[in-house]
Amino acid sequence: MGTGAVPTWLIIVLIGAPTVLILLIMSGVLGVIGSGSLIRFPQILVANTPTGGDMGAHVLLPQVLKDVLLPSGRLFGWSSTWYAGFPALYFYFPIPALITVLLDVFLPYGVAFKLVTIVGLVALPVATYAFLRLLAFSRPVAALASLTGSMFVFMESFSIFGANIKSTLAGEFSFSWSFALSIIYLGIVARDTRLGRRFTPWAGIVLALTAMTHIVTTMIVVAVAASLLFRRNGPRTVISSWIVGFAISALWALPLGIRVLQGMTTDMGWAPVANIVGDTNPGSPLPGEFIPVLVLGLVGMAWTMLRRDDVTVLVWLTLLPLAGYFILPKIGITALYNARLLPYWYFGMYVFAGIALGLAVLEISRRVPLRRSVLVGASIGAGFVVLAATILSIHDVPGWVKWNFEGYEGKTDYHEYRTLMETVDTLPPGRIMWEANSDMNKYGTPMALMLFPYWSEGHPSMEGLFFESSLTTTFHFLNASEVSERPSNPVRGLDYRGFDMERGITHLAVYDVAYYVSFTEKGASEARLAGLVEVGSASPWTIFALPDSDLVDIATLRPAVWDGGGDFLDPSLEWYDDADHLNNWLVETGPEEWLRVESVDDRLISVKTYADTGVVTDIVEEDGRISFTTTAVGVPHLVKVSYFPNWTVEGADGPYRAAPSLMVVVPTSEDVVLEFRNTSAENLGMVLTLMALAGLAAYAYRRHKLQPRKVDA
Repeated sequence: MGTGAVPTWLIIVLIGAPTVLILLIMSGVLGVIGSGSLIRFPQILVANTPTGGDMGAHVLLPQVLKDVLLPSGRLFGWSSTWYAGFPALYFYFPIPALITVLLDVFLPYGVAFKLVTIVGLVALPVATYAFLRLLAFSRPVAALASLTGSMFVFMESFSIFGANIKSTLAGEFSFSWSFALSIIYLGIVARDTRLGRRFTPWAGIVLALTAMTHIVTTMIVVAVAASLLFRRNGPRTVISSWIVGFAISALWALPLGIRVLQGMTTDMGWAPVANIVGDTNPGSPLPGEFIPVLVLGLVGMAWTMLRRDDVTVLVWLTLLPLAGYFILPKIGITALYNARLLPYWYFGMYVFAGIALGLAVLEISRRVPLRRSVLVGASIGAGFVVLAATILSIHDVPGWVKWNFEGYEGKTDYHEYRTLMETVDTLPPGRIMWEANSDMNKYGTPMALMLFPYWSEGHPSMEGLFFESSLTTTFHFLNASEVSERPSNPVRGLDYRGFDMERGITHLAVYDVAYYVSFTEKGASEARLAGLVEVGSASPWTIFALPDSDLVDIATLRPAVWDGGGDFLDPSLEWYDDADHLNNWLVETGPEEWLRVESVDDRLISVKTYADTGVVTDIVEEDGRISFTTTAVGVPHLVKVSYFPNWTVEGADGPYRAAPSLMVVVPTSEDVVLEFRNTSAENLGMVLTLMALAGLAAYAYRRHKLQPRKVDA
């Protein structure tokens, strides 16, 4: 029986069923069976501010893109909202944020944001079907495998690895986008090598989209696609897809790669997951809910190999990430969290399990009369069993959806949160340091106060998301440990000193922080004992003004240039730890007349002082621009904004990277202006992208011209 005997409506039903189930769950319509609230109003359509895990802070990024970056003609650039400034969308993924901004033209912002977060999940059934069809599986097998493979998103044994619903709700929605795109890319290159096509642009286009929605997925599928290099025509097909994909995404990917190589990111030192079996937090390759799928998946894998189906990329996609999970910790790589590889392992086995069901249905239908009817009935029966088993196993997911999509506004204690934001909004502008505490999850997420700049213009939060994106991250969390009763301390390997308000106040002055917001009684009492003045209260928070500091300080002592080799982070940490000598500045580079040191303590030897330090006035900080006037021309000035290579200065020499993560300039005139500008990395990336797009347009035009034209009879 050929595939032409398969009714189209059956394929639509098999793909549509998981799509509808995912959409219903993610819309917030469905509750838990037996909970008493099985059907609810679709909370995805409520115009509120979504929360939950990282998602509760992600809502700031599209706003930064809309209000700051796009009006200045940028897709990525500088934002003052977090970390004393950080490079927004340099190290994170622009496409979901851009789509949110576009949808916001027609929809309320909260609704637009929530719709974008579910796109990758809803698209997975269609993407899986396309992947399997590109691998040359028949329509019924591809449809059943699509249904089964899509059920992977309902796994509840992990919540931060990526691609399932829980991870998406925790903030990994870009990963979900990229996951769906990545398997389409693999399907295209597998088909093209199988058919001997030397070049088709679609593989490169989809790879570019994959990269601009998540880099981890991109690294995985590029490694998997390398398995096709050994096929005839494989090198030309695969390598051309890499070249086209990189060229299209170069405007973003090239600056990303260069800045990573320059060490402009923070290595969080993620603790690798070492579990092998079971549901122990945060998860394992073999959780209990996965074992039945694994058994059937192994059957499907063996069956396809015996049939000699074109499953090379699917096998590699399944097994290579599993191997990487064990190998990465062995070779000491901590920048990439090893558990982020596991979603492909799970997904691959779910798909192979679906292939086994599909092949079994085909075999049964071929051996009985009424083949078409048996095929239809068996396919629907198998799909129903898979769906029913999945639905009965759903426990946490609907509650997570409700928690996220009812928003901050739907929380019982929202009035407390709103009062805090309104109180802060009445205060003069200034950076805010707030006491970290997991109990703030009752407002929607422990990260709720990251949204100070979202609710109140002129009040940046020192803590934000995208930890790897800023050189200030490491030092911020050292500060947080000094002013929080229960800090999170997420950066591994640091010497956290513990609660020490006096020391914390000294360090916060280095970053020109204006306010401290306590959450606990201890935080408030320690602030009062340290002499901080209360300027506002919104129970349970108390707002204190920190001692006056300036965004720009004039040196009293000659800076020392680090000449001890290695990464500048280690000497910066040692310098920061010596809180009594923070006026002895340490810089990565500087003029020849500055002292060179190979030990941080050597900066205290042969200290030169500046007799007349002068005065700084007219300080103005904007996103991507800082200006000031000084009477101390020729004397080094510390600018308390995070360093990044794109900063340029007029009216001064520099900027030089300074400990802990800031900038030093030496004015050559009274008026100094620092601006965040494109460098050769951004300009070259833009040229490559424009060339790639022009080349694709020329290719499409040439193909159109060469197509035979129909001649009327």
